[in-house]
Amino acid sequence: MKKLPLLCIGLLSTTWAQAQPTTNAPWPTQPVRLLVGFTAGGPTDIVARALAEPLGKSLGQPVIVDNRPGANTIIAAQAVAQAKDGHTLLMAATNHTMISALYSRQIQFDPVKSFKAVCRIGASPTVLVVGPQAGFSRLADFLAKAKSQPRGVTYASPGQGSSVHFAGEDFAQRAGLQLTHVPYKGAAPAIADVMAGQVMASFASLGSVLPSIKSGKLLALAVASPQRVSALPQVPTFEESGIKGYRADAWYGVLAPAQTPEPVLQKLQTEVSRFVTSSAGADRLQQLGMDPVLACGDEFDRQIAAETAHWSQLARQLKINDE
Repeated sequence: MKKLPLLCIGLLSTTWAQAQPTTNAPWPTQPVRLLVGFTAGGPTDIVARALAEPLGKSLGQPVIVDNRPGANTIIAAQAVAQAKDGHTLLMAATNHTMISALYSRQIQFDPVKSFKAVCRIGASPTVLVVGPQAGFSRLADFLAKAKSQPRGVTYASPGQGSSVHFAGEDFAQRAGLQLTHVPYKGAAPAIADVMAGQVMASFASLGSVLPSIKSGKLLALAVASPQRVSALPQVPTFEESGIKGYRADAWYGVLAPAQTPEPVLQKLQTEVSRFVTSSAGADRLQQLGMDPVLACGDEFDRQIAAETAHWSQLARQLKINDE
């Protein structure tokens, strides 16, 4: 695992100087910043923007999406962990639980203890996709090929240590397979090469590949969710196909700094929940290829802690951390 550039490490120390609100003060008293650790246009950014406008209306202050890409989302997470203004939040995604697994020696915050969960607002299951020329029409074909030719089946990911990399290796361990990981610099070129037949498969977030599946450019073999998804009712789950216990949701949710007062958290949880449970909010999330799956406070905190521990253990086994 490459070391983070010194410039990135320096940027992580940036904080805001305004005082944290007291528990009795009205909140919010100024615009709220919702930090995103990715560039504009990606799935996390799109979800953040879908939430920002209705959340701002219900809070009575604008919610401004602030993109802070770089260092595998560490720059944005560090800024929120250290924020003292009381009006800074993080739009987190699944990869947040992988940060300590990959950069344990380099981060200056704890992905679990440095934050308080507001709410998870949606989840998009991972789907195993192949190109039309790969020769697989169902998961059984994929498994048979992988078992007969160890390392002969390739899968693409956006990069070493990405959520897709973790999802692929987790699947391989559960299925007793040896797959060959092919890392790319981003999701777009990875999926493009799967469609072109340069790589056999990828474990992708459903929302990011659904249009390509519907157009026939990709074939979905299985979804890593407890039940079949409404967008692809004909595609079986991994459980149905014999891979027990395999789940790989790409979730999205809002986190606040650990020192955020409880009344502020409760207000945020109420208003974020209002968005997710509204017909307009649920419809918008479904349009983005995800299910509106609400989990707030302690429930979301427990999920983050459990996933952080799981991915850290897997990273040690695969030796893909920074040690």
